[in-house]
Amino acid sequence: MFTGIVTAIGTIAAAEQRGDLRLRIHAPLDPARIDIGASIACSGVCLTVVERGGAAGDAWFDVDLSGETVSRTVPGMWAEGARLNIEPSLRLGDELGGHIVTGHVDDVGEVVLVKQEGDSWQVAIRARAEMSPFIAEKGSITVNGVSLTVNDVRDRPDRSCDFLLNIIPHTAAVTTLGALEEGDRVNLEIDVLARYLKRMQSLAAR
Repeated sequence: MFTGIVTAIGTIAAAEQRGDLRLRIHAPLDPARIDIGASIACSGVCLTVVERGGAAGDAWFDVDLSGETVSRTVPGMWAEGARLNIEPSLRLGDELGGHIVTGHVDDVGEVVLVKQEGDSWQVAIRARAEMSPFIAEKGSITVNGVSLTVNDVRDRPDRSCDFLLNIIPHTAAVTTLGALEEGDRVNLEIDVLARYLKRMQSLAAR
């Protein structure tokens, strides 16, 4: 379980296609606090550490990605040199600073607007029709592993929607969201509470 509060930006140092895709990710973490078998969210994707090393502040860890994981996330995001938002899983007693995040990507959205507004940036993301019922104004959503609040939702004739986010300077600086451009694709995870409410609603309607 995660909160969507990114603690570091990592870089894919190596990508090797074996039976699965093996990645080596470098990040400014302490390897002593990374356990083999631990979960780490990488741009919103929960991955399992299979090897780790390095020094405090200059750690590396290896993860394996199945074909299913690769197919459900942003195309090309697992290439060598790519930057990733990193969040280790919650430990008992950690602050829940964002919202409950599972690290299971629901869909891929497309950035359709990036506009500076004061010191911040307004970002609009288009979500497919299947995702629209789960996105609400002032609700939470995870974009590339970052917990964000939806400012506005505009429904489209094809039942897809564009939802608006505000990226403050701090978030832009400590995550990869500051580099977003129109046309980029992003990993989306809906609020887990919205998921259960939608399921309850569908059962009640039967």
